[in-house]
Amino acid sequence: MAKAICADYNPVALLWADEQPAGAMQFRENKWGCVMWLAAHAARGGTAVAGVKTFGCIGGGVGLGFGDQYKNFPGGERGFCNFLSTGNRETEEGRTLAEKIRPFMREEAHDNFLRGERYIKTPALVGKFLEKLPVMQIPASYVVFKPLKDVNAKQEQPQSIIFFVNPDQLAALVVLANYGRAGNENVIIPYAAGCQTIGIYPYREAKTAQPRAVVGLTDLSARVYIRKQLANGNLLTFAVPPALFAEMEQNVQGSFLERPTWRELVARKE
Repeated sequence: MAKAICADYNPVALLWADEQPAGAMQFRENKWGCVMWLAAHAARGGTAVAGVKTFGCIGGGVGLGFGDQYKNFPGGERGFCNFLSTGNRETEEGRTLAEKIRPFMREEAHDNFLRGERYIKTPALVGKFLEKLPVMQIPASYVVFKPLKDVNAKQEQPQSIIFFVNPDQLAALVVLANYGRAGNENVIIPYAAGCQTIGIYPYREAKTAQPRAVVGLTDLSARVYIRKQLANGNLLTFAVPPALFAEMEQNVQGSFLERPTWRELVARKE
């Protein structure tokens, strides 16, 4: 499939593990980092890992399946609801907390804590957003990112396969996800953090009778961060649960990916 869409980067396998792979990239304990950097590292050919103390940020902990980390956000869930919307500066409690945590936060994060990221209109709506997130606790100590080509199929089972794709490649994968199925809604684009669209959403889909693919990197903050990691940063993610991935792989041969329209798009890219 990667060859057929002329992927610029390795498809990335996201796996659960109880041991850390030797030499894998990992954030320092309790230090900030964007989970999408770990995925990008694997897309470039490396291996990366996150654990319960090394997932980089609160949203990343949630996104990878380390439970409800929002309760650990400064000010708890209420503080996060304000952070994602209008900010914490409207209350004395919020302003006091902001001063207390200032030495431990990046300047950008502190400004967002006070003034809000404004990604959702009100704190109440953020609460509704959190209610819909498929928060879960995975049955493993670590989440590993590695190129799919490096996965040992006899010993390792990916939980999600992630493609970094441009618009043409995304279009091809959307068509392919629907190609062998009845119905035409086999791909979803939930509003969520970049890490959540490659982690907990594909995890949830994998448990269903007819799992769907998940488009991500509509997270504006993650888009800023990923441009520092990949040469062509103007990309989206396409995360595929294992069963759907196998189905799509089998459907490449004989499909539109061997026909003139797709070849014309590929030729234009080159």
